[in-house]
Amino acid sequence: MDRLTHYVTHHRLIVIGVWVLLTAFGGFASVQVADRWLEDFSIPGYAAYEANQRSVEALGSGEIEPFVAVFTATGDVTKVPGIEQAITTAAAVTPGSRVSSYFTTGGDDAYVSPDKRVMFAEIYPAGQSSFEGVPDEPTRKALLAATPEGVTANLTGILPLFLSASEGETGGPSVLVEALIGGLGALVILFFTFGTLPAVLLPLVTALVAILNTFTLIWLLTYVTDVSIIVQFLVALIGLGVAIDYALLMIFRYREELRHGNDQDVAIAQTMRHAGRSVIVSGSTVAIGLLSMIFIPLPFIRSIGIGGMLIPAVSVLVAITLTPALLYTLGSKINSVRVLPRRLVEGSDDPEKGFWNRWGRTVTRRPAIVASVGIAIVAVLLFYGLQMNPADAQAKDFPGGGDAHTGLQALTDSGISPGVLKPFQIVVEGPGASTDLAGVVTRLEATEGIAGAALPTSARGDGISLIEAFATTDGSAKPTRETINRLKDDFAVVTRAELGPETTVTVAGLPPQEREFIRAVYGSFPYVLLFVIVLTYILLARAFRSLILPLKAVILNLVSLGAAYGIIVFIFQKGHGSEEIWNVASTDSIISWIPLMIFAFLYGLSMDYEVFMLTRMREAYDETGDTPAAVGLGLART
Repeated sequence: MDRLTHYVTHHRLIVIGVWVLLTAFGGFASVQVADRWLEDFSIPGYAAYEANQRSVEALGSGEIEPFVAVFTATGDVTKVPGIEQAITTAAAVTPGSRVSSYFTTGGDDAYVSPDKRVMFAEIYPAGQSSFEGVPDEPTRKALLAATPEGVTANLTGILPLFLSASEGETGGPSVLVEALIGGLGALVILFFTFGTLPAVLLPLVTALVAILNTFTLIWLLTYVTDVSIIVQFLVALIGLGVAIDYALLMIFRYREELRHGNDQDVAIAQTMRHAGRSVIVSGSTVAIGLLSMIFIPLPFIRSIGIGGMLIPAVSVLVAITLTPALLYTLGSKINSVRVLPRRLVEGSDDPEKGFWNRWGRTVTRRPAIVASVGIAIVAVLLFYGLQMNPADAQAKDFPGGGDAHTGLQALTDSGISPGVLKPFQIVVEGPGASTDLAGVVTRLEATEGIAGAALPTSARGDGISLIEAFATTDGSAKPTRETINRLKDDFAVVTRAELGPETTVTVAGLPPQEREFIRAVYGSFPYVLLFVIVLTYILLARAFRSLILPLKAVILNLVSLGAAYGIIVFIFQKGHGSEEIWNVASTDSIISWIPLMIFAFLYGLSMDYEVFMLTRMREAYDETGDTPAAVGLGLART
């Protein structure tokens, strides 16, 4: 570290110049990479996903959630002329769409309510699912315009309900806008942290350089492997966070050394020797947390792990080269151009002053009381964290209103199951696919958990037939999981035996694919956890020269992670304040990939802060041999 410090300070203009050039190129790369993102969310090797893909290849549709056209009449809706044409007109808005309805199944009552006043039709948009989705408004307008008089038409479905919940917008702000919002928030905090303009701006400069140079590496990475479009948001927001973190630690230590009367050479050397070392260790833990996602057998998640690992790596490199070069160049001017009075800026070198000094003394004087309160709070949060339900939201839990919700209400009020929003597809392939499957449809309808089934003429191709089935419960509801198991273990086995050994029968559609996604993610989670724990323990044992401190760090980090899960469950799954505070309706579930992402990022970031504190505590202990004083100092200074 001393050799690096000597090189950076003595060649600071070269270091700064190189980073300026690289950052300028990073701005160019961030634009170029926009056309190279992977928008695929595949689950290769899993039966339902593979069967769905073969269905799309054979029939052109089925990967995207269907639009559900709902027709309500005062009498027998099946007798009203013009409805079949209205369905055809609505489907034609998206060329290549496939329709399954009362009319494409020879008058199957699975698409009609028991009182025959309500009918629905499934409209499957053509092509593969994408990040943007398919707009529903053109289809809705065509449907309403073509619906005969005396009939009320609505267009619902998972995608329309989602668009309704987000007020019709498929995307949020751009990456640039998100980064600017985050940067503005950081700027406000930095004003109250440092109070001087150079110290306030330096962390933001560090973050800007780190983010743009990370985009350069990711652009190059896209020529080697696919990188998920999600990575762009993580680079901007996580990069902003960790880069500012590392710059904060460096600037704090440098200013502290200057206050102690050291010249800038000694100050920068001490900063790099201690804070720089902490940055390297901390960045490594963040990178390990992200890299752990390579154990998840999903290409887009693996790409997030590989691409995400570059964020802390570049942030560390910037923090230990550009930041010290700028600090050395500024020297004592880091404390010039004061923008806030000293009394409004937190922090004090006086051991008797400042909130964090007083808090440090409180903790070391009454450790049992403080620990007991902390354990009680964490225990409550862990209780909720263990109740996490990773799954997609049920249709009834989507917030919002409008036509999509009106259509859903019309379905449920008429006795039609919400399972029609996510139909099962029994994919029959081989010689048996072209035979009479009426008996198979009848047996499927008699299966527990199935409300209705049919074989649309539009769902038969060369060597493949799709039998459509509707669960008695929402496709994302817990009881549907038992229905999926029943179909796989009983119905599919019997049907395969009946149709012959050369015919394959696969339970597919969206509900089985969603369960496969969850199984792929959380079936591999023990390996992810083991990888992270072992590597971080070895890294911290080397850094702290201790076997106990790393063990404490890992255990407390896992506990804090569980507590974070508890907060997520308490607010967003249980609904305590989600709508009142965040304007987000609770859904009795957490989107299936969210817990994984929380683990990957929070484990590394929370370990970041523990490393910062433990490093300073260990340094103080090595100097004084006084544990309470070392703990208090480390807490107050970091």
